[in-house]
Amino acid sequence: MKKIITLVFVSALGGLLTLGGYKLFVENDAQLLAVEQSSDYPVFVPTNNSNSINVNKVSTPDFVDAAEKSLDAVVHVKNTSVVSSTMQDLFYGRQSQRAQVGTGSGVVISPTGYIVTNNHVIKNANEISITLNNNKSYIAEVIGSDETTDIALLKIDTEDDLPFMAFGDSDNAKVGEWVLAVGNPFNLTSTVTAGIISAKARDLSGQHMQSFIQTDAAVNPGNSGGALVNTNGDLIGINTAISSQTGSYIGYSFAVPSNIARKIVNDIMEYGNVQNGILGVVGGALNSAAAKELGTDITEGFYVSDVQEDTGADKAGIKTGDIIKRIDKVEIHKFSDLTGYLKTKSPDDVVNVTLLRDGNEEMLPVTLLKPSSYTLPTIGLIKNPSEKDLKRYNTEYGVKISELDANYKSNWLKSGVEEGSIITRINGKKLYTVEDAQNAIKTRLYNEPLQIEVINKNGEKIVYNFR
Repeated sequence: MKKIITLVFVSALGGLLTLGGYKLFVENDAQLLAVEQSSDYPVFVPTNNSNSINVNKVSTPDFVDAAEKSLDAVVHVKNTSVVSSTMQDLFYGRQSQRAQVGTGSGVVISPTGYIVTNNHVIKNANEISITLNNNKSYIAEVIGSDETTDIALLKIDTEDDLPFMAFGDSDNAKVGEWVLAVGNPFNLTSTVTAGIISAKARDLSGQHMQSFIQTDAAVNPGNSGGALVNTNGDLIGINTAISSQTGSYIGYSFAVPSNIARKIVNDIMEYGNVQNGILGVVGGALNSAAAKELGTDITEGFYVSDVQEDTGADKAGIKTGDIIKRIDKVEIHKFSDLTGYLKTKSPDDVVNVTLLRDGNEEMLPVTLLKPSSYTLPTIGLIKNPSEKDLKRYNTEYGVKISELDANYKSNWLKSGVEEGSIITRINGKKLYTVEDAQNAIKTRLYNEPLQIEVINKNGEKIVYNFR
């Protein structure tokens, strides 16, 4: 019994000593450590969150105002055309001709009823019907169109002024900027989709004749001719094309920049056709391979390989070997930068061309001129005719053969076609100027035969077909 009491006493004493040591050493150190750690971090005091600012809140674009500004100005376009029957139709006893309906979109650009759309939306139409956002329908008149840029201008007559959109400045649009596509895909009227500008000055033709704004806003069949707008509701493009293997949207859509569309519309309204001003240079965009071949370390810009005689570039002093880096305030990185900006200009406009020559930067003012000559495939050099030239061949339209292609000259002479002969049509289109011939070649479909109508030295109109 005495041993048990002694054991309990020793255990209790050991416990008291352990507790006292913990209090004296360990706990004090732990408190000190806690104080040292807290000094490295801010102290958060509870507050009323209803009046506080959420520092983690991400700013997102608001498309409501832009959509409200554009919805009523975007219209539904219905194209009714008459097409000939196929062999299958004839086999089953169907009518030899039948109506075919296509749909698209358009943008009202004036309160008096002018509407801009794509040329391919209204091409070959026998009747064009416009339906407004309030479901009122009207028959439209085609004022004019341009196949090269795929822009057309329509007009409807209404009782009241229409909601409309003014053209914005597409040159100020930035890659990465939010945009809306407004149109009527798959006949779903008044549809708005959002995306960003993915790139500018895109050329899908491979012939340096296009300069699209590329976006990832969803665009599908029926959106063609609709509006591309920024978050301010400014019209910065006319939706025109998609890149797709299925025929529907897969992430790439393209719009004609508003500055080009506005220029085309103004020309159609003032002149009835498009007035292009040319610089007068021949060449191509630089890259690593081209720079190495040319012996330069410059990999961006437009290299001038030739200057056309009697053009603005020739008169301003631009020379072979110059590298164009900028026109006005537009940087020239590739060919489509150059052609896209020039499409916004007219004959007699003056542009400031900044170029590199022998390592030095120079700026030359250049007056743009109408194209006066063009090298036509298989024919040779053609020029605008004088009234005397046309009268000699008893025609009111056409372009003159100035110099026959050396490779085909003997064949042409055997056919009675000589230098001075008049070309009146290309693929059925009447030619009034060299520019008409140039556009006829540029808008020719892939693998489409080339048909040229010529008045020979005997005054005979002969049609030549080339494949």
